[in-house]
Amino acid sequence: MGTIAKVVIGLVALEHLYILWIEMFAWETKGKKTFKTLPRHLFHETKGLAANQGLYNGFLAAGLFWSLLISDIIVWQHNIALFFLICVFVAGTFGSVTASTSIFVKQALPALIGIVLVLLS
Repeated sequence: MGTIAKVVIGLVALEHLYILWIEMFAWETKGKKTFKTLPRHLFHETKGLAANQGLYNGFLAAGLFWSLLISDIIVWQHNIALFFLICVFVAGTFGSVTASTSIFVKQALPALIGIVLVLLS
């Protein structure tokens, strides 16, 4: 896998670690500043749901970081990276349809760029 593909995968993984942090540990502080369309009074009530979503974002980040550590570049590294990038792309696309269109640019598009770079390398 090429260096640029690895950098993009790393950036997508870091983004999902950041989302994990917001949703699991800073939902009632940073979450209010980030998710402005959600009424402020709901942040306390949805803290458990947000933490669950954060955990899933952590799994995506872990899978992407894992793909960077795999030494079998020809088969496994590409396949694992593609799987987790596709998961991020699907989640970002679904989020853009159901929550906010800006999610596509913030999450799905970087994953799509990563997918293309992995496929080209």
